Amino acid sequence: MYTTDLAFISIEAEQKETENQDFLHWLKNQAIKDLDEKVHALNRKISASIDCTQCGNCCQTLVVDIAPEDITACAAHMNMERSDFMEKYIEESQQGRLFINSVPCHFFKDKKCTIYDLRFNDCRDFPHLHKPGFQDRLLGTLLHYGRCPIIYNTIEELKTELNFTP
Repeated sequence: MYTTDLAFISIEAEQKETENQDFLHWLKNQAIKDLDEKVHALNRKISASIDCTQCGNCCQTLVVDIAPEDITACAAHMNMERSDFMEKYIEESQQGRLFINSVPCHFFKDKKCTIYDLRFNDCRDFPHLHKPGFQDRLLGTLLHYGRCPIIYNTIEELKTELNFTP
C-alpha cells in the first residue's frame, strides 16, 4: 500500500528536491487550520502500515541525540558504569550535547535494535511526526524524506490532502 523501497525513496528524494523546497515555502506561507492534526492522523495511519523494525534505515544513517537519563538506563541494563558506557558509546559536543558516537548505531545488529525496550528517547520519537509544531519542523523533516518511508509517505499524502501543486 505504501512505498517502502529505500532505493526508490532515495531516488524520489533527489528528483523531488525542488518540489519539496517549494512545498516547504508554500506551507510556511499557509494558514492551515489543524495542520498538526492532519499530520498526526497521516502518521498514525502510515506508521500502522509500515514496520520500522523491517527497515532500520534511521539506525544506519542518523546521529542520535542522547538524553542523560538514557545513558543511565542503558548503562545499568548492560551492567556497565555510566562513565564506561559514555566512553565507549557516547560523544559530547563542545556545547554539552550528547550523541551516539557511531553511525550506524552500535546497538543495531541484524536489522534490529539490541536495546529496543531501552532505546534512546530520540529513537523512540523518530520520525517526530506525532509532535506538535510540524510547520516549524518541516525543514528537518524534509532532510529525512529520502531515508524514512514513514516521512516519505506522510509528506506525499500531505501534499495531496492539501492540494499542493508544484
